[in-house]
Amino acid sequence: GKHTVHLDSKTTNVRVEPFALQMGIKFELHVTISGKTINVSEIPVLSIPDDWVRDKLELHFCKPERGGGEIENVEYDKMSRRAVITFLRPE
Repeated sequence: GKHTVHLDSKTTNVRVEPFALQMGIKFELHVTISGKTINVSEIPVLSIPDDWVRDKLELHFCKPERGGGEIENVEYDKMSRRAVITFLRPE
């Protein structure tokens, strides 16, 4: 539908349209665990924005059934295909 958005002193009209997300991307991760952080390497290059990759990593590693916990930070470097995930508590 149509919406009016107010940002600072400006107003603009926008229209929202549904779009299909690519689902079911599977890949293998290599993980090293140390205290509150884990190092993830060999992350495949995906055709999605970097912040989506960070979100996917956070969602994967926060799940208790996978041994995860509450995440403090996810640092992702696309060039090296590595990420460092820091948990709030060692678990």
